[in-house]
Amino acid sequence: MMKYDVVVVGAGGAGMQAALNASYGSSLKIAVLSKIFPTRSHTGAAQGGINAALGYRDATDSIEKHFKDTVKGSDFLADQDAVQFFTENMPKIISELDYMGVPFSRDQNGHIAQRPFGGASSPRTCYSADKTGHVILHSLYEQCLQQGIHFYDDWFLLSLVVKDNELEGLVAMDMRKGEIQAIQAKAVVIATGGFGRVFWSRTTNAINMTGDGTAACFNAGIPLKDPEFVQFHPTGLASTGVLVSEACRGEGGYLLNKDGERFMKRYAPDKMELGPRDLVARSIETEIKEGRGFGEGMNSYVLMDLRHLGKERIMQRLPQVRELALNFEGVDIIHEPVPVRPSCHYMMGGISVSDYKTLATSVHGIHAVGECCCVSIHGANRLGGNSVADVVLFGKYAGLGARQTAENREFGSIEKLEEEQNKWIEKFKMMRKKTAGIKFFEIRDKMAEAMWYHVGIFRVGSEIEQALATLDEAIEEYKDAYIGDSSERYNMAFINYVELGNLLKLAKAVTIGALNRKESRGSHSRGDFTQRDDKNYLKHTLVYYDEGRFRLDYAPVMITSYQPEERKY
Repeated sequence: MMKYDVVVVGAGGAGMQAALNASYGSSLKIAVLSKIFPTRSHTGAAQGGINAALGYRDATDSIEKHFKDTVKGSDFLADQDAVQFFTENMPKIISELDYMGVPFSRDQNGHIAQRPFGGASSPRTCYSADKTGHVILHSLYEQCLQQGIHFYDDWFLLSLVVKDNELEGLVAMDMRKGEIQAIQAKAVVIATGGFGRVFWSRTTNAINMTGDGTAACFNAGIPLKDPEFVQFHPTGLASTGVLVSEACRGEGGYLLNKDGERFMKRYAPDKMELGPRDLVARSIETEIKEGRGFGEGMNSYVLMDLRHLGKERIMQRLPQVRELALNFEGVDIIHEPVPVRPSCHYMMGGISVSDYKTLATSVHGIHAVGECCCVSIHGANRLGGNSVADVVLFGKYAGLGARQTAENREFGSIEKLEEEQNKWIEKFKMMRKKTAGIKFFEIRDKMAEAMWYHVGIFRVGSEIEQALATLDEAIEEYKDAYIGDSSERYNMAFINYVELGNLLKLAKAVTIGALNRKESRGSHSRGDFTQRDDKNYLKHTLVYYDEGRFRLDYAPVMITSYQPEERKY
């Protein structure tokens, strides 16, 4: 049986930061498991930048302004003690990344360049052209290799093994060999990213963003916090959902309806295109619903116009956006506007973290970091530029927390680990032999359609109930799913089948949270409860999963400096 002091699951920015910081000054044996090669992780899709109050572009910017913007952006659902910790420590994290060799773009004075982003009162988003996440990933990977951290690429987490609320280890599949392995661990850091694929094709998320770590924690008894808060990025490419960075609006891009009108003046007259993401996404969908968009039905869109920026600025600041628009829409943004429409982008909710300084959860030995978890600093709506910041800052503290846990725990027993391993081995055999049943991708499409139409940008109680009924049907049908692939090595049909099981469970948690939050706050917009209701819903949703049953609870929001007020832009 494999044995590591710390196992990090996920090799994106959060996972590699955790592994790196767990390794510093320790003799711990550390492993990182990843479904894909580390530098292909989804952090690489983060184009626009990373927030820190450095004050290079605007000397009046401050940690306090970043703090206030984040709390306001969250529609006052963020825990303010965690936000304070986050904003205070971000300038130091940027310095550390700079020292590691992250090639940030520079201003005329040689300082790290900063650009404006939605919902921010100063331009504080540090960037590297429009490939910020990509360059951070590569720099972290180099540092991890230098530290001798062991990477297991093409490995897939199946389950976490917990006994009496104590971590024993985990079970994972080596996809290359088709072997299922149990791994003993003193500490595990879950850093598996979001689960936007509950909306399947209407998401900016990569195909592998299926919430494996989130579902594993959910199954292990750790609640999901605020799962109903799903961010829809205002600008996904119309035909694919692929992200068109907020940097486009930060650099001065215009959103236009079919009348050639910059329609954001109706919704955010002061901020215009630089309003917060939830507001801009709803504005675009409203234009489409009221007949001022282009196209019909699911193919409707508005236009993002960048032509006035000029070729030189586009090639310097937005080269990847141009490439994506050319490849997926056949549009050269230097010469013509690009069709865009909101697309599921980010999960504000996730694994409930009980300590923001160590990223520990309610199960001793399990830590969680990044989009898979909820600290909560994003509350009901995340500001652009705060995601990569969340990943690298809390990734560091998750690593330090996991190191502390591993140094103070002994390895558990192996009996339950072996039992769980054998269950998965039998499951794999059974699914490879099965020759009839419901095709799992039909179940997946049913889930995605229910989520997009009924638990999407605009929500109504009766439609959410309809989605819940459809999801219950899909969960029942999943029991009779078959994969149609008998191979052992690289059996991606089996992996996709397990991923779908994870997504169905998480989709139901999102739907339960949405149905029971009878207000509109941040990204959660209820047509039947149009106002924010601080009296009844200034609280975090907690959804538990116990032996097939979903249970709902709530927890208070930590308010320290800023009392809730109407959010205006």
